[in-house]
Amino acid sequence: MKHLLLGDEAIAQGAMDAGLSGVYAYPGTPSTEITEYIQLAVSRQPSTEPIHCRWATNEKTAMEAALGMSYMGKRALVCMKHVGMNVCADAFMNAAITGVNGGLIVVAADDPSMHSSQNEQDSRFYAKFAMIPCLEPGNQQEAYDMTAYGFELSERLRTPVLMRVTTRMAHSRAVVETTDRPKPQNKMSMPGDVNHFILLPAFAKRNYAELVAAQPVFVRESETAGHNSYTRGAKPERAILTTGIAYNYLMENYQPQMGCSILRITQYPLPVALIDQMVRDGAKEILVIEEGQPVVEELLQGLVPSDVRIKGRLAGDLPRMGELSPDSVRQAIGLEPLPVREKEPLVAGRPPALCQGCGHRDMYAALNEVAREYPSPRIFGDIGCYTLGALSPFHAIHACVEMGASVTMAKGAADAGQHPSIAVIGDSTFTHSGITGLLDCVNANANVVVLISDNLTTGMTGGQDSAGTGRLEQICTGVGVPPEHVRVVVPLPKNMEEIKQVLREEINYAGTSIVIARRECIQTLKRHLKAKKQ
Repeated sequence: MKHLLLGDEAIAQGAMDAGLSGVYAYPGTPSTEITEYIQLAVSRQPSTEPIHCRWATNEKTAMEAALGMSYMGKRALVCMKHVGMNVCADAFMNAAITGVNGGLIVVAADDPSMHSSQNEQDSRFYAKFAMIPCLEPGNQQEAYDMTAYGFELSERLRTPVLMRVTTRMAHSRAVVETTDRPKPQNKMSMPGDVNHFILLPAFAKRNYAELVAAQPVFVRESETAGHNSYTRGAKPERAILTTGIAYNYLMENYQPQMGCSILRITQYPLPVALIDQMVRDGAKEILVIEEGQPVVEELLQGLVPSDVRIKGRLAGDLPRMGELSPDSVRQAIGLEPLPVREKEPLVAGRPPALCQGCGHRDMYAALNEVAREYPSPRIFGDIGCYTLGALSPFHAIHACVEMGASVTMAKGAADAGQHPSIAVIGDSTFTHSGITGLLDCVNANANVVVLISDNLTTGMTGGQDSAGTGRLEQICTGVGVPPEHVRVVVPLPKNMEEIKQVLREEINYAGTSIVIARRECIQTLKRHLKAKKQ
């Protein structure tokens, strides 16, 4: 069967066809569509073998739950954007030490050029850090095929497998041929050695020794599995090493008369034997074309003789930052740039802005008015739609670092003597990673106001379920905030005076307080009203 699929959707379909039992994820562009595709498939065709596909509270809980499913012998998929790898790093790194029972694939969707992210880190470093295999498909068909292969590899080598994709790979479409014979789910089975999953030092040392001993096996797998390929050129002294989606940019420009040897990598650890063969064939210059950071370019420094010149991002042959493109690769391989016809833009550029009718707008309008009553207010923002409050017309927040940081940065500022110190955080981000920061505030009786802008969904990524919906007040009082200082307001223009008065009262309260500004996201409200009419 043939389907037109996004890269994300190809991974999702590949996982289901490989006998997936559960997908665990927190929504984050460009990874969100993997879980959404599985959720839609499950809702349309309920199976006698159910697939768990509810959103997790954050990436760490997703990783841990997936490891639990793997412990029971089932195949599990964990999905996140690249910064989510930082959140789940504790569980991810230790899963490499415990190993797996059922197949376990962790999909990290990287975002070169920071289209919707605060950095452009490269998740391949995590695979090397954890010393586990990494897959990097170069097209949608490979994304589908390598997902099944990844589960098989994970079970055969008893290790988690990282699959790394990038924004262009995740969000571009191509025809994918799928199997008409999906695998059934694994039967439930216990680990043969329970101690493997108990990381007391005595057991962890043994497990770590096994992981280190397995490294040559992982390398041989990269060299022999067939996903990496080497082609000797007619002029082998000039070689090109390319990875993942970057291979496509090369092929758009490559001309046979160039005669370069080409080593294509879609599986790590690096296939040392293939690199050695490229050098033995006479390579004196190797151009590394890789999307993301110069991971392979740096590793090659210790793998090839010193007289072999290595070119790439570090050497300045390709841009050090941002996404590659066919044009940047064209120049790197020595071709003249294609002529570009200058033309007027069809659409004028405009900065992102909060939706008209969004409750965040009314929340910021009230907050700004109150903040102006104090000589030096500091408002710490967080990750979500409401981050746009940093831009015109509000210019309301003074910091935004990562998920959950608003609460604890506000506490640190208050500890330093700042008043008022205010945190603005969304409902989904609060349950993702703000609760522990609030507990720190309560324990220290920090003089902060935490303003939870509750739109009853995970709005930034398209309206997925939010883990704390309907329970925020109970969560805050359960953590220890006095009930009389957990206040709820409805951000509407008609309520502006009430909202401002509540903010003033809580700013003037010498302790930790919560103001919940609750109104449904305008986009999900539209969808809900439309569904009711049908």
